Amino acid sequence: MTAAVLALIRGWLDLLRPRIFRVLALGVGLTLLLFVVLQVAVFWAIRAIGPDQLTLPWVGPIEIGSALSWGSLALFPVLGFFLMAPVAAGFAGLFTEQVADTVEAVHYPADRGRSGDFADGVLESLAVVAAALGVAVGLLVLTPLIGPLAPVAFYLANGWLLGREFFQMATRRHLPDDRAADLRRRRGVAVTLLGVGVAVLLTIPVLNIAVPVLAAASFTHLFHLVRRPGD
Repeated sequence: MTAAVLALIRGWLDLLRPRIFRVLALGVGLTLLLFVVLQVAVFWAIRAIGPDQLTLPWVGPIEIGSALSWGSLALFPVLGFFLMAPVAAGFAGLFTEQVADTVEAVHYPADRGRSGDFADGVLESLAVVAAALGVAVGLLVLTPLIGPLAPVAFYLANGWLLGREFFQMATRRHLPDDRAADLRRRRGVAVTLLGVGVAVLLTIPVLNIAVPVLAAASFTHLFHLVRRPGD
């Protein structure tokens, strides 16, 4: 637990470094753009499916399509709550390399990792997005069955998934895939705890748009904190 908390604190402090702050600004812009696109898609889908007009007694005709489409703005917070984990996972491949390289250059100059292939990172991110969406859909289906335990399941499931993927990406800069996976399993408690912390921050409005970059920095720190010479 100490390693996870320390890694998160160091990640927050690193957000103020100029190079990471530039990545953060790009990430915020991309996140907002993605949600605007999602909202527009919902807006026009409702307008296309709904009837053009509905005539009410004493009221007259009402433009149902327009009313419904503007009403879809209420879905924006809901979309944010359920989709921030997939968004964070998707942006991981774009942010991790640049953020990790900066963090290691400042804090661990004698133990800098190798940069991965950008295309591989994008493909891996797409796979993680699919997994995160699967978790979100599964939790939505299970929510009526587990009742008050739904928030606990939400944070644990997304914490495990985000921790697994972010830590794997940070570790692969230093170790082959099999050894990276082995280290993740052996340090599973710290990895999952930090992942849960990231998942909690993802559900805080406004703050959550900075979390993908924060996660990349924090998991880089976590790797160096839990790694031992034998690893």
